[in-house]
Amino acid sequence: MMEEPMFQIKICGITSVEDALVVARAGADAIGLNFYARSPRCVTATAAGEIVRALPAGISKVGLFVDTPARDICRLFDYLQLDLIQLHGDQQPEFLPPLGSRPVMRAFRVGPDGLRSVAAYLDRCRELGKGVTMVLIDSLVVGEYGGTGTVADWSVAQAYGAETGRPPLVLAGGLTPESVAAAIRTVGPAAVDVASGVESRPGRKDPARVEAFIQATRIAFRG
Repeated sequence: MMEEPMFQIKICGITSVEDALVVARAGADAIGLNFYARSPRCVTATAAGEIVRALPAGISKVGLFVDTPARDICRLFDYLQLDLIQLHGDQQPEFLPPLGSRPVMRAFRVGPDGLRSVAAYLDRCRELGKGVTMVLIDSLVVGEYGGTGTVADWSVAQAYGAETGRPPLVLAGGLTPESVAAAIRTVGPAAVDVASGVESRPGRKDPARVEAFIQATRIAFRG
C-alpha cells in the first residue's frame, strides 16, 4: 500500500501574492515556489516569503530546486517554513541524507529507459536510509527541468502506479484543464502537478484555467 500523499493538487510556478491567492481560493492543496534561476517562474527568497505569509493555513508549500547545494536548500526551507522539497535536477540519492528529516519529492523526467532509473534511485535511497515522500513523473525535454508543457508518457506513469511499496505518484507534464481528467483515469496517480497548463504566460496564472483545472481534477479523483 502507498502512503497517503501530502496533497492531491499542486499548482507550481507561483510568482506573486495575487496568483497565490487565486490558487488558494480555487481550492488547490499545494503551491510550488521555483528557485531555479533559469526558469521564467523563478522567485527570490524575498518574494517567496511574501507569498508564504499571504497564504491561508492548510496549503502545502513546496520549494523546487535544481542542483542547489544542500545547505542552501536547508536554509531556505527552514527560513520559509516550507513543507516539502522538490528536487528537479540531477541530484543522486547520496544528496538526500544531508537534507536531514526534511521531506523530499523527487522529480524524474522519464525518457526511453522508462522506470529503470526511477527504481534504481529509490532502491539506493532505501539502502541509504533516506526515502522520498513522493515521486513526481514529468516529461523528458533535454536541457529543461519541467514547466515545458510537454505531455509525460502516461504508460510509464501508469506502470509506476502499479508497483507496490513505492512512494505516492504525482503526475506532471503537460496537464491542462482539458486533459487532466483523462490523465487521472488512465494513470491513477495520487496527485497531479501543473504549471504551464493554467497560465496566460510563463509565471502568470490564468484564474479561469486554474479554477477549471481544480474542478476537473476534483471530479476525476472522486471517480
